[in-house]
Formats: sequence, structure tokens, C-alpha cells
Amino acid sequence: MNTKKKIGILGASGYTGADAVRLLARHPNVEIAALTANTHAGKAMEEVFPHFFMLDLPRLVEWEKVDWSKLDAVFCGLPHGTTQEIIAAVLAANPAIKILDMSADFRLRDMGVYAQWYGHEHRAPNLQGEAVYGLTEFYREQITAARLVACPGCYPTAVLLAMVPLARAKLIDVDDIVIDAKSGITGAGRGLKQNTLFSEAGEGLSAYSVGTHRHSPEIEQEIGVAAGANVTVNFTPHLIPMSRGEYCTCYVKLRGASADDLRAALTDAYKDEPFVHVAKKGVIPQTQNVRGSNYVQIAVIADRIKNRAIVISTIDNLVKGSAGQAVQNMNLMFGFAETTGLEQIALFP
Repeated sequence: MNTKKKIGILGASGYTGADAVRLLARHPNVEIAALTANTHAGKAMEEVFPHFFMLDLPRLVEWEKVDWSKLDAVFCGLPHGTTQEIIAAVLAANPAIKILDMSADFRLRDMGVYAQWYGHEHRAPNLQGEAVYGLTEFYREQITAARLVACPGCYPTAVLLAMVPLARAKLIDVDDIVIDAKSGITGAGRGLKQNTLFSEAGEGLSAYSVGTHRHSPEIEQEIGVAAGANVTVNFTPHLIPMSRGEYCTCYVKLRGASADDLRAALTDAYKDEPFVHVAKKGVIPQTQNVRGSNYVQIAVIADRIKNRAIVISTIDNLVKGSAGQAVQNMNLMFGFAETTGLEQIALFP
């Protein structure tokens, strides 16, 4: 008897959807039963992503043609703004289905803040209240009992894992956090855009959405929860010419603490976590150390400026920053071992 959970993936033709396929295809407890991509409907998955040539996958279809009543869970890799109404329709068709949303549509608890940053009113306000923020290490108990999980953005995942334990312990001044963040080109999505063409991005580094990036309120929301105060951060993202990976350097002001105290606090916070590793003193994280994996590497370095420290974190933006974290959350929701399907070692070199 087949007891595997049947999984659907909305937006399987995008990078996050494809990485969900990559991870779930070898997950021992699930079966990929439906793949949607309206612009590629009717195609085999290997026509869209040739590296799946060896997998027996369902053909891509329009999302409206899926029988959601036959699925146990759905991963959503659709763009923000389109997700809310589709998820509402999926839940109406099958109220018992589990939703792992990898878009931004349910991450912000304040719908007024959502409207401010995303340019329109929330289109599923009745669902927003039940959405659980899916940063696994901080919301494990709530995720386990959830029906709808809003998986964090890639930048917030890297930043929050580094900052939240320090904010909770009141070791840093949360009103003085400067975040220099860099992402591989996949962070910009798979759509055709001039700034991600090889000749435009291949041999250079550029900032984008300076002072206006939509991950800012998500970072502020969660650091604010940890600190018990309203928080505003200085956050600047950059595109770096590599396919995947994320590197966040956070500059913080200390509150009666040292860099060693920050490292000790992070080490204690993550001592039982399977995927978060705090580097030893003097070890500097590299994106190569986590590429293709669900692991996180964090380091703390004393700044030469008195009473300041530098906290560096690195993740793979498509794995721990998206599809991998979604699989980690799915494991919790179904009672599987949390690490199932996610124990790949980083691909190096």
C-alpha cells in the first residue's frame, strides 16, 4: 500500500519550484503528483528544466486543472500578488490540504504594511490570520500544527537567523543594524530581465532596490518581535554574478557585550539545530560552504570600531532560503523527521 503523501507544486517552471522538485523527487515519504505552470502547460518538466531528464514526473498543467482534493500538500512558487487568490481557491477545494507558500503573500502579519510595500490590498484577508511565519528554528511548534505556512524570503532567512537570538538576548542595539546583503542571480527569478542578462550581470556587482526592498519590513517584523519593539533596519541588497547563494554581512552596535558574547549566544541558541552552524572564532563563512544544501553558516567578528561587531551569515537562496526550508516545514507538518530529504552536503567546488 502506497502511504506516501501526494504533493503538488504551483509554479514549477520557476527556480524555487524547480528546486522543490529536485528535493522532493528523492524524499522517501512523498510523491510528486501535480506540477503547474500555466505558460508551459502541456510540456514535460524536462523540456523546461533538462536536468530532470531521469525523473518520471507528471506533465505541467494549468493550476485550474488540478484536482486539489486528491493532494495532501502543495508548494507554491508563484510570484507575489498572484498567490493569495489561488491559495484561497485551493483551500476551498480541499480544506485539509497543507500549504507551503514560498511567495511573499502571507509573510507580513500587518495587512496595511503589506499594502504599503506590495501596492495592493491583501486579497485573502480571511487566511492571513492563520498563516504561520515559516522560519523553522523559531516557529517549529506553530508550524507543526499549521495548515498554511508562509516560508520566509531568502534575505530574511539569512539575516534573521543571525540577528534574532542577539536581539532576544538584548546584546545588540536593534536601532543600529546595517545589513549588506548579496544574492546570486536566481534571486531575481527566471523571467527575462535586462539587468540579469549575462553581459549585464556576469562581470559586475550592483545594488538594487536601495532603501526600498520588500524584504525590509519582513526583517523588521521579526527582529521587532524578538526585541519587543518597533525596529527599522538599514538594508541594501546586491546581485552578484553567480547562480545561487546568499551572503549577508550585518554591522551591529553592542550593548555591554563583546563579539565573543555574541558568538556564545548564537552557539547556545543553535546547539540542537540540525542545519544552523556557528563558525569557530576566526573562521569566515563562504557561500561555497553551503551551496546546494539546507545548511546555514554564521560567524561573529569583532569590529575594530569600539563597541561594534560584524555578523556574517550565508545560505543557498534556493534551498534554506526557499524550497529547502519549505521541505523542512513540510516534514514538521506531517510528522516526518525534520531533516528528511535535506541532508545533502554542500556541492564544492
